[in-house]
Amino acid sequence: MKVLIVGGGIGGLAAALCLHRRGIDCALYEQSETIRELGVGINTLPHAIGVLAELGLLERLDAVGIRTGELIYMNRFGQEILREKRGMAAGHPVPQFSIHRGRLQGVLHEAVLERLGPGAIHTGHRLVAVEQDAGGVAARFVGRREGGERQGSETAIRGDMLVAADGIHSAVRAGLFPDEGPPNWNGIMLWRGATEWPGFLTGQSMVVAGGMAAKLVLYPISNQAAPGHQLMNWAIAAQLGTANTAPPRREDWSRAGRLDDFMPFIERFTMPLLDLKALIAATPDFYEYPMCDRDPLPRWSHGRVTLLGDAAHPMYPVGSNGASQAILDAAALADCLADTADPVAALQAYDAERRPKTAEIVRTNRLGGPERVIDVVEERAPEGFERIEDVIPPDELTAIMLGYARLAGFAVAKSA
Repeated sequence: MKVLIVGGGIGGLAAALCLHRRGIDCALYEQSETIRELGVGINTLPHAIGVLAELGLLERLDAVGIRTGELIYMNRFGQEILREKRGMAAGHPVPQFSIHRGRLQGVLHEAVLERLGPGAIHTGHRLVAVEQDAGGVAARFVGRREGGERQGSETAIRGDMLVAADGIHSAVRAGLFPDEGPPNWNGIMLWRGATEWPGFLTGQSMVVAGGMAAKLVLYPISNQAAPGHQLMNWAIAAQLGTANTAPPRREDWSRAGRLDDFMPFIERFTMPLLDLKALIAATPDFYEYPMCDRDPLPRWSHGRVTLLGDAAHPMYPVGSNGASQAILDAAALADCLADTADPVAALQAYDAERRPKTAEIVRTNRLGGPERVIDVVEERAPEGFERIEDVIPPDELTAIMLGYARLAGFAVAKSA
């Protein structure tokens, strides 16, 4: 069996590693000339880290990321709403990681090169067509051929199946659902950056503050910095437009942001933990990212072709689930293919296992996911509070947080 993977992001690279671990031959095709380490900070949840730990990557993740120890929700004045332990501090057998998206991608890329060999990754290959028959699938790419022939030449590759991990703007998804149209924008723009900064609290703390109309996220993503400093990730999200309108600019991991666009929203926050304005002013490069998703699909698998990661279930970046769910997709796909010699049946089983779970997460993230707690508090106490219990009862807080953890699959299992 040979699997063709389209897309060299986190999902595609994780799929290659999981398939290789199961003894399944695969090759990865990426349209960029190089696999670039794009983006800023992300969180990867314990159930996904469990997959990477089984792949023997935990030590490498420790070298470039930070084990998240706690998550704190605050209002825009820095008043604490909720503090909960995360990762191993919460009882999981493996950590949660706060990590630069590009460094995580780099760890996966390096492992693929080592284990599958450099010949397993083909860059400069832009997919233009997919065809399938009873015996397999044929993918046509435009780009350089092996041997360095000129750009624009076409290459045809045949395999037993094709996995599309080519992101929210997936060419394969567009071919399967030509009437779908562009991603849905909820009117919220997200600005993200990272720079070296003195650590705060435990050095493993993550803070989410404000409300969904204007939200602040802070957490360190690396200890590879000057003494007494960490690489500090920040994000500001704010409502710029109305839902279901076109975003002002195309969703992209590397689109440069403009400080003037979000300076008014920074003014809303009073953070005792650090000087927010100074942190942002010290950041040399930052990026904008319209908060987009797509409606859940009626199916991912079409014969010998299926979708994975953001190509299958792009979701709003709340609850730390984007990269995590792509990694879980990769593991489930490899398990299903290892269980049967019939590619079509395996892809149907993968679809049945993963699609309903991720569809529910997409819908829940539209309501704020676990971050709905800050929305509730801001709605009920917009000017702050004296006692959080007077604003939202503890059992309501717990219901929101635990309900999302169970939905997303990372709730801590309780012993009998």
